[in-house]
Amino acid sequence: MKGFRIVERDYLILQEIFRWRIVTGRHIQAFAGFTGQRACDRRLSKLIEANYINREKILYGFPYIYSLTSKGRTLIGVSRKSESIRVEQILHDSNVADTAIYIHKQYGIKYKDMVTEKELHSKDGFSCRSHRPDFIFKDNCVSTCVEVEFSMKSKSRFEQNIKDNFTNYDNQLWIIPD
Repeated sequence: MKGFRIVERDYLILQEIFRWRIVTGRHIQAFAGFTGQRACDRRLSKLIEANYINREKILYGFPYIYSLTSKGRTLIGVSRKSESIRVEQILHDSNVADTAIYIHKQYGIKYKDMVTEKELHSKDGFSCRSHRPDFIFKDNCVSTCVEVEFSMKSKSRFEQNIKDNFTNYDNQLWIIPD
């Protein structure tokens, strides 16, 4: 694309799209620090035209979902393998991002200080595939894990998740809708 130049905020946008499983324009606006949705949408459109990101309408009644192209993945230095979006996880993963935005606004935790489930599994590698919380953050050397639960789990699995979180983190925050 002629006249298009990558700026620092574009790297931030690409990294946030990669970190979270599901991101919409509203999430990117918050994660990248845009003051208005229109400015965010214009920048996202330029990144789409330059073939750094994709925009897909997957679920009826749900906003467009953004993902990285192989060109975008190469730019930020991550695996070029594209990831599939699981339809049954869209609402959950969107609410995880909403929870991160809430925690940022309510408690002043920076987005860069949050470690997502995807990043935690990536650090584990292939050998250890254990339960990980939706995201974690540290505030004053106190680690807190955040779990967003929409589906019922068996009692034993739920207890095991609580026990794992208790042994690995100082605090647990569970978001469970009525």
